[in-house]
Amino acid sequence: MAINVNGKDVETTNSGFLVNIEDWNEEVAEVIAREEDIELSDKHWDVIRYLRDEFINNNGNQPNTRNMVKAMAKAWNEKKVDAKFLYELFPGNPSKQAGRIGGLPESRRKGGY
Repeated sequence: MAINVNGKDVETTNSGFLVNIEDWNEEVAEVIAREEDIELSDKHWDVIRYLRDEFINNNGNQPNTRNMVKAMAKAWNEKKVDAKFLYELFPGNPSKQAGRIGGLPESRRKGGY
């Protein structure tokens, strides 16, 4: 499978994750998000950048939703961040959907909170 970004095909897996993490850029993220009916806001980008940083700079770490809640509450300096808020941003499962939009490989761990 592939997605088309500005006339260039970018290879994806059957579940929509990039085959090659180096193919990712913000334009690729916008195309994937649009396909998933998500309009990326600053909060979306914060989550995506957090997941990319964790994966790239922390030995392939792919945080679950609980860890994402803690990290985003700290990053946004807000106490009211919860899993529900992250699911509002990424209704298809925050860690998996944000990771897909962020160009990360599919996480093999089980779910959730």
